[in-house]
Amino acid sequence: MRTHSPVPAPQLRQARLKLLEGSDFTDAAVDERLARSWRRSLAAGLTPTGRLAIPDNLSGKELGRALGRNHELLSHSRPIMEYLFEQVRHSHSMVILADNRGVLMHTLGDADFLGKAERVALMSGACWDERQRGTNAIGTALAEAAGVEIHGDEHFLERNTFLTCAAAPIVSATGELLGILDISGDRRSRHPHTLGLVNTAARMIENRLVVDACQRHLRLHLHPDPAGIGTVAEGIVALSEDGWIVGANRNALQMLGLASADIGATPLFRALDTRLADLLEQARRRSGQGLALRRHDGMSLYARLDGHEPRILSVPATPAPKKDDALSALDTGDGRWRTAADKARRIVGKDIPLLIGGESGVGKEMFARAAHESSPQRDGPFVAINCAALPENLIEAELFGYVSGAFTGARKEGYIGRLREADGGTLFLDEIGDMPLTMQTRLLRVLQERQVTPLGGGTPVKVNFALICATHCDLPAACASGRFRSDLYYRINGLSLNLPALRERSDFAALCDKLLAELFPDLPVDIAPGLRQRLAAYHWPGNLRQLASVLRTACAMLDPGDTRIDWQHLPDDILAALQAGTERPSTTSTVLPAQDLATLSLAAIQQAIVDHQGNLSAAARQLGISRQTLYRKLKTGAGQ
Repeated sequence: MRTHSPVPAPQLRQARLKLLEGSDFTDAAVDERLARSWRRSLAAGLTPTGRLAIPDNLSGKELGRALGRNHELLSHSRPIMEYLFEQVRHSHSMVILADNRGVLMHTLGDADFLGKAERVALMSGACWDERQRGTNAIGTALAEAAGVEIHGDEHFLERNTFLTCAAAPIVSATGELLGILDISGDRRSRHPHTLGLVNTAARMIENRLVVDACQRHLRLHLHPDPAGIGTVAEGIVALSEDGWIVGANRNALQMLGLASADIGATPLFRALDTRLADLLEQARRRSGQGLALRRHDGMSLYARLDGHEPRILSVPATPAPKKDDALSALDTGDGRWRTAADKARRIVGKDIPLLIGGESGVGKEMFARAAHESSPQRDGPFVAINCAALPENLIEAELFGYVSGAFTGARKEGYIGRLREADGGTLFLDEIGDMPLTMQTRLLRVLQERQVTPLGGGTPVKVNFALICATHCDLPAACASGRFRSDLYYRINGLSLNLPALRERSDFAALCDKLLAELFPDLPVDIAPGLRQRLAAYHWPGNLRQLASVLRTACAMLDPGDTRIDWQHLPDDILAALQAGTERPSTTSTVLPAQDLATLSLAAIQQAIVDHQGNLSAAARQLGISRQTLYRKLKTGAGQ
């Protein structure tokens, strides 16, 4: 945020007073980023001397869940934080890691400063989002997605003006803002190089995260100077087996002239004057030596290729090693999906319930069935129940069974119920967020006591099954609103996984090929290249379910002997949506010209950004699109 010395405190106080009075507080000494943060703080209802109306800390359970969500970020950050703290030890300061919600995850600090820090809740579990704490390095770095320094009276709340803080964002291999690294200390101990130190440490964490997340991919380690490879300044690019850029750190994006939105949407040859096959051949010929590469503008880069043994580098599209199980049969190369599968493998057979999240149509039931078939209880039954599809007056009898004569219309011989049918196997409760509260209470009792009592009385029957649940709902929010029992949520949430939406996956081409092979095993169908590209860029609100339906219909439209799907084979609604560059239009709306659709789409995006005070991640969630799609639409004027 700053490239010059801090503004004198009286000048800052005068500018802030003008803001509070509604006057023009434009001051050349107050940079625009700080001014934006003050305005956001004021819009959040904060006043510099006002009392905070929020609790200082998350509860122990809430903090535990937050730590669980950020396990990988924490594991890669702690060693760097310890190194960073050694650089600032005895300077009346502390090193802090916050998640992407501004919640403090981990802190290291000088004993003489920690007492002061605790008085303003600068401790694990506290949230330092701007909307709660006003202008501060952690919250402002989150809001701006950039490194910032906030010193003394630049803080919006006067209670924090004794601090000097520098913070930098930590970004994932796919451009997602994961958290914030911060150094906070006594304002009298400010050092002009603190922000640079934090930025460097954040890049070190990012590099560790990128390498870990992309260890199954080919990785290019880049730098304009051969000696820069392997340092914190190197660029790291992850490549899919068909040569697309599926991950990168920020250094690499800068070196290649790309943006985060280009990850997953850009083949290597668009960024460098080479193709994957040529790169692999050069690596084979120069085994153990650096590679010389060139951008299209003539700029030279040097690289090292990691990820495969040299003896197989000459074979393009070599699949990553797979475990021989049902989950591996579904794996088509997406990193996030593969990580979810790897985690699921670790808990099957260990009496740990699995909770699968994700949008409708992403394949939650397929994943659950594959997890069952990859488990020790694979020979037992897999009983799937859609909690949203059962009438409320029947769900109790369906789940728990009943004795003869339990109610009017009951079977004469009674019914054991789906829970007992799952004994010795796996029970899959789909859309569990839609289960009625009364049934939630009975299900919780079954999970606690491991026995089922049928309707109408009778002797309780012991049951033993693995439990997998799935939902597209925000269950923590449902718990907060009273729509879902929090004790049941904790019982079913042994391991929580989120499956990526189709638009977020990096393996679209492989998914299409796999679906076509499954739908038509005797017909070698492919997709015209131009159409495949537009299909890959489409939003797919129905995810895999919608894609499979479109491909099935397109194949039915092929003429005898024709094996290539092209534009004329598509259903009219998808055809119109792809040609307009938008999501599938409503069946009740008139299809607008592409120009008008682009204009409306851009207006909706801009309004969402305004609604969330510039928070692009929140705007993307409101619009129902990924942040990468949002960036791409902003870049192209919402025309694609």
